Amino acid sequence: MLFLLAAHAAVAASLPWWQRRLGRTVWVVAALVPLAAVVWAGTRAARVLDGGDYRESLSWAPSLGLTVDLRLDALSLLMLWIVAGVGALVLLYCRYYVERDTGRLAAVLLAFAGAMTGLVLADNVFVLYVFWELTTVASFVLIAGRGDDREERRAARQALLVTTAGGLVMLLGLILLGRAAGTYRISGILADPPQGGAVSAAVVLVLIGAFAKSAQMPLHGWLPAAMVAPTPVSAYLHAAAMVKAGVYLIARLAPALAETAPWRPMVLAVGLTTMVAAAWRALRATDLKLLLAYGTISELGLLVALLGAGTRTAALAGAVMLLAHAAFKAALFLSVGILDRQTGTRDVRELSGAGRRMPVLFAASALAAASMAGIPPLVGYLGKEAYFEAFLHGGSHLAGHGWLTAVLVAGSALTVAYAARFVQGAFGGRPGGPVARAERPEAGFVAPVAVLAGAGLALGVGYAGTAALAGAYADAYPPGPDGPYELSLWHGLTPVLGLSALTLTLGALVHLGRRSLPVAPRLPDVQRAYDRTVAAADRLAVAVTRHTQVGSVPVYLTVLLATVVLVPGTALLAGASPPGSPPAWWSPLETILAVVVLTAAAAVVGSRHRLTGLLLTGAVGYGVAGVFLVRGAPDLALTQFLVETMTLVVVVLVLRRMPARFSPGRTAARVRLVRAAAAGAVGILVTWFTLVASAARTAPAVSSGYAERMKETGGDNIVNTIIVDFRALDTLGEISVLLVTAVGAVSLIRVGVRGPGRTSGGPGGTAPTAHWDEPARTWLPGAPERPGGERSLLLEVVTRLVFPSILVLSLFLLFSGHYGPGGGFAGGLVASQAFVLRYLVGGRADLRAAVRAPASAVAGSGLLLAAVAGTVPLLFGGTLLESTVVTLHPPVLGTVKFATSVFFDIGVYLLVVGVVLKLLSALGVSLGRDMAEADGAGPADDGATAEGAR
Repeated sequence: MLFLLAAHAAVAASLPWWQRRLGRTVWVVAALVPLAAVVWAGTRAARVLDGGDYRESLSWAPSLGLTVDLRLDALSLLMLWIVAGVGALVLLYCRYYVERDTGRLAAVLLAFAGAMTGLVLADNVFVLYVFWELTTVASFVLIAGRGDDREERRAARQALLVTTAGGLVMLLGLILLGRAAGTYRISGILADPPQGGAVSAAVVLVLIGAFAKSAQMPLHGWLPAAMVAPTPVSAYLHAAAMVKAGVYLIARLAPALAETAPWRPMVLAVGLTTMVAAAWRALRATDLKLLLAYGTISELGLLVALLGAGTRTAALAGAVMLLAHAAFKAALFLSVGILDRQTGTRDVRELSGAGRRMPVLFAASALAAASMAGIPPLVGYLGKEAYFEAFLHGGSHLAGHGWLTAVLVAGSALTVAYAARFVQGAFGGRPGGPVARAERPEAGFVAPVAVLAGAGLALGVGYAGTAALAGAYADAYPPGPDGPYELSLWHGLTPVLGLSALTLTLGALVHLGRRSLPVAPRLPDVQRAYDRTVAAADRLAVAVTRHTQVGSVPVYLTVLLATVVLVPGTALLAGASPPGSPPAWWSPLETILAVVVLTAAAAVVGSRHRLTGLLLTGAVGYGVAGVFLVRGAPDLALTQFLVETMTLVVVVLVLRRMPARFSPGRTAARVRLVRAAAAGAVGILVTWFTLVASAARTAPAVSSGYAERMKETGGDNIVNTIIVDFRALDTLGEISVLLVTAVGAVSLIRVGVRGPGRTSGGPGGTAPTAHWDEPARTWLPGAPERPGGERSLLLEVVTRLVFPSILVLSLFLLFSGHYGPGGGFAGGLVASQAFVLRYLVGGRADLRAAVRAPASAVAGSGLLLAAVAGTVPLLFGGTLLESTVVTLHPPVLGTVKFATSVFFDIGVYLLVVGVVLKLLSALGVSLGRDMAEADGAGPADDGATAEGAR
């Protein structure tokens, strides 16, 4: 199971690369993965259908109880065949449907298939939630496309907001449920269902999340809006897979929670109301995709009611209808895509005669629509007979409630009516209009529709196999009062058969007389309600930010710091014990460094020039690094020195775009007093907290345990072993955040940058004044980038001489970090400063000559290497991020001993270098523009003149 998930992820990531080499054949490559999942599930089916299961577990953070638990049982097997089987056919269909953006769409569709596979296999509520939200993200990306169309962006945002909000509510319910049960394993919760008031609250929260995901009224508005997505997306996500996630969750938890109030009233009321109301809306639709969308909502309501009812016969009917709906609704959506592609329209008022023009497509679509209407011998008929039996004789909870049966009859009749409307509107009449000019689709284009429609016939005729698959899940419930219900195409002349015939008759009458039907009361417009809610939220946000977002960073910082002082500070003063009498210092050098730090900090407050303030702030950092060094922490001191140096360089580059002095004008004394009070209070709070926390320790320090186990890692530097061994998961998260932050910073830096600017001489093309050390020839890279007065031949030559030495020093720090001061982060910073030096003296061209690889590739490969180095131990039976000491005896080098964590450290090294290169590339664009404008009469000169005038 873990291999299946990994295969989906790996192949999805590689599909854009394959697309450039295979073209449209890439869809066949993508389809192989879900086909493999179908085959794999088939090899496990015998044991699962006999009541067994398969389990796999991956320990992610065992000390925190975080494990990836997967389980294949009867319900998971059913859903996996639906997700993988329909997914493979949709991917093959896309080979004929998708014309542009093939690699991206194939990758996202396959990634979505992997997320759905993980969702149905998850045996842990947190794992289920992660995959749940991954399907939401994939749906957003697929609906929005490239983001060029406003309607697509709006629909994607609506789907994201509704389903994500429902998912967060569901997560709270799952946490309450897990706490009440004492386990977060889903199989554990089902084996010993919890009781109590907290469970009732959890039921409500979980069902709200499931209703939002499965588009139940009144949370259904996002699904019709999502019909702007490409038809294969609608067929897969919004008919066969994603929208069934909520139904799946209800089916998964119903055996344990159906008896818990208010589970059954909620699923029956919401499900049956949705079934009837959405079916009526489908009958009135003229767009074929919109008709199918409301039909999907209606049938999802039926599935919610059946799978949540809590009886064996209802569960059996729900499982059969899951299979039936996946087959017929995916087939119908795909047929609409073919009609739309061949004729250019989906409007039933413009289509005429497609049945004669495309007879094979018509036959397949009619077969699928017949299954949707519940006509024998199709699988839809099996499901309809079963759910009528469930509500007539299926148990005391459902039998005897005539209104439930009446609602089912009404909903089923409307389903028959809109199925007939679909067939007649899409294929009826004589060929004319756009249909007369349409070409017949290729056989491969129609084949997925035919396979899905044929599956509905095969599952109906071969009802014994359907009964085995659906019954394996339904057997989790006790049998009905008259024994277990068995699927069959003929049960004799029974009331259930009469109800089936009645729905077909009523549906046909509704379809024939729909134009003369009385106008039903207008249902509430959910889309308008959503739009008004979003607009009200926007107005509220504007009203709030008008008073809170005043555009002043000092004000924001003052508010934040004051909040920190008042809330945690008050709690600290009220409940903390006295810190005792700690020593004032451990070394006389600390007092000198403290004076330096305090003096520099005080001088920052009084500085008026930005560069002066920056240098004084750097002095504070260097002083703190000195304290680390005095206290015997050379690793921390080295890192602090390097970080401060890099910060100074980068911020100085940024300051070139800002005025030399701070904002003009005098700040009121009262404002300065408030800021000083806030800053001083924070300093006192942090000092007090440090002293109290140190005095409050009762358990031995964690560092002692690290020191005892350090030899297991093969290292002698405890700081590095903590970073790459004991706390490697933290490091992996931190470097991921660093990369994401760099990408965000680069995006902000490049906002408004249209190009590198002019690189010519001054106004009128006048050459700059020469200097004695100015290069006479442009034999060095990047010579045209800077005016002659800003270049120094001596500095450039010296830089090229010391550049290799700095890189060698960085590599020394990288590989010696496990045994002495250094490591991947420190080594990466040293190497980054070498590249910064090359950039400062030679410009962007010289930097490109020093490092050929793109900055994004360097940073990404670093993160990938760190992640791979952490996961490889799993392949050999180890734990995540486990390190092993390897000893080799090469013939020339003798004995070579190293820890495998060095590869993790190399990843950190590459990521740090890549992030700095990415920042330089972004800053370089804006700086190049500034320097060009400074040469000529550009905007920079205008800004300087304005600043001087002020």
